[in-house]
Amino acid sequence: MSRPEKILGVLGGMGPAAAAEFLRILARDCPAENDSMHPKIIMLSDPDIPDRSDGLMGIGKDPSEKLEADLKQLIKYGADLLAVPCNTAHYFIDRFRNNLKVPLIHIVEATVEAAKELSAGNCSWLLATDGTQKSLIYPACAEKLSYHFLRPSPEQQERVQKVVRLVKAGKLSESGEEIKSVINELWSERHVPVTMGCTELPLAYSASGLPDEMQVSSLKALSDKCIKILYGI
Repeated sequence: MSRPEKILGVLGGMGPAAAAEFLRILARDCPAENDSMHPKIIMLSDPDIPDRSDGLMGIGKDPSEKLEADLKQLIKYGADLLAVPCNTAHYFIDRFRNNLKVPLIHIVEATVEAAKELSAGNCSWLLATDGTQKSLIYPACAEKLSYHFLRPSPEQQERVQKVVRLVKAGKLSESGEEIKSVINELWSERHVPVTMGCTELPLAYSASGLPDEMQVSSLKALSDKCIKILYGI
């Protein structure tokens, strides 16, 4: 197997730890036997992109203009394929996705496909930011595949949002404890997999000690889809 011809452009910074973890997973899982068999990647990490959840909730600036400008900059740099390891961003990206001159691998679509493949009961719990939950981008995508998401209570959702903030602050141990508490409550109601519809949440889950096979990581789903397309698998 040879190195992919296409160059992958990655827009990160939302947050930086999640983007770094995405690149780590991608490097780990690529079917490469040496350096030269890995794909060429152009990384643009832009922490100045306005908070996506705040923008969606109407309490912050709309990030659409900055997102579109950065993705077009990646294309100018030479990217043939785009990936954005941030779920909430895709609510805004969907507005201009058709204006991009190269394909974008959609993290929500990839994650829903992975969730459906894992879940024998055709449903899972959806953990995500307040903005992603409000946008209904996951249920809308799942409906096309006859899949269903269960959602946490308002009180549990507040704690999920806290987990996201803890990861962004680098407090992984605390985030792991908090997400474990929330998920155990959810599992006491219905023991089905948990879909991490926010790229910070897989890092918290990894710190929780919970079984990996019960998680659908949006970071890994995006990485898997990138690898399939890049290597023609």
